[in-house]
Amino acid sequence: MRILLAVVLAPMLLALTVYRTGRGDDTVASRDAGWVEAWRRHREALEWTDEAVRHDWRLQRREGADTCRILDPRDGVVRQGTPDECRTVFLALGADGTVPPVRGRTVIVLHGLGEGRDSMRPLVDHLRSTLDATVLSFGYASVKADIDAHGAALARVVADLPAAERLGFVGHSLGNLVVRRWMALAPDEDLARTERMVMLGPPNQGSDLARMAGKVWWLSATAEGAARDLLCDWPRVAPGLAVPPCPFGIVAGGKGDDAGFSGLLEGDDDAVVRVAETRLPGAEDFLLLPVHHAAMMRDPQVQRATATFLEQGRFPRERTGE
Repeated sequence: MRILLAVVLAPMLLALTVYRTGRGDDTVASRDAGWVEAWRRHREALEWTDEAVRHDWRLQRREGADTCRILDPRDGVVRQGTPDECRTVFLALGADGTVPPVRGRTVIVLHGLGEGRDSMRPLVDHLRSTLDATVLSFGYASVKADIDAHGAALARVVADLPAAERLGFVGHSLGNLVVRRWMALAPDEDLARTERMVMLGPPNQGSDLARMAGKVWWLSATAEGAARDLLCDWPRVAPGLAVPPCPFGIVAGGKGDDAGFSGLLEGDDDAVVRVAETRLPGAEDFLLLPVHHAAMMRDPQVQRATATFLEQGRFPRERTGE
């Protein structure tokens, strides 16, 4: 049960806990309404994948259905219908200036397994306040489709940004594997405009925690999408993940010892991913910080390190590990 919570349910429970923190003065009714809204947004994040993202406007497709929708910057539904209908409306909104174009330097941020765009908001806000770049957040229904499908969806988002002359990527956990899958599929012209990538807690060598969960028969039998890729199909998935052709840096969470944060895992770890699992030959830089896996995007040191690497191609010099 502890493994199940860590792999599947922990991100959702953390999101609800974070939402509640700091709202002790709210009334019970407003707090309960907040929990309902947080649950609704989390549930929808597991069902919809972005097909096009322009600033905070997005065109999404529901996984497993022939249904699309357009969301405005407040996540209000502007239009829902067939893919052709929604694409036509989205293009019209761009043509009349309602949806602004994305030009110049652009950074795309990706969340992890069982999470949604809301989980990356603290990091996105920091990057937007720090970088001279457009920062986009790519959302995908992680447990409804596999890594191949998510890589293909990211390809459609990138293809919809022809005026984004320089691309950067920041992935948390599974998000890094989605980017690496896209890189294996991407045309040379898109790879040529890819400038830098920062990996936060990436399971680049697979996940021992997921493999443990995969040995529980009812988890392996019911796992879907990218969760199944990690639990059961890693030997098939791994060869299809490219090593980034651009400079990339890795941020790993850990205690800097042989114990880590989790008693379930061997060696140092961030409570979900082992430090050794984050490694990938060819990395330009590596940073070890005392931070839990699910807290990386909210950690000030991680936020500063991510912005620094995207700007300079190296992490700050005050590193705690190499």
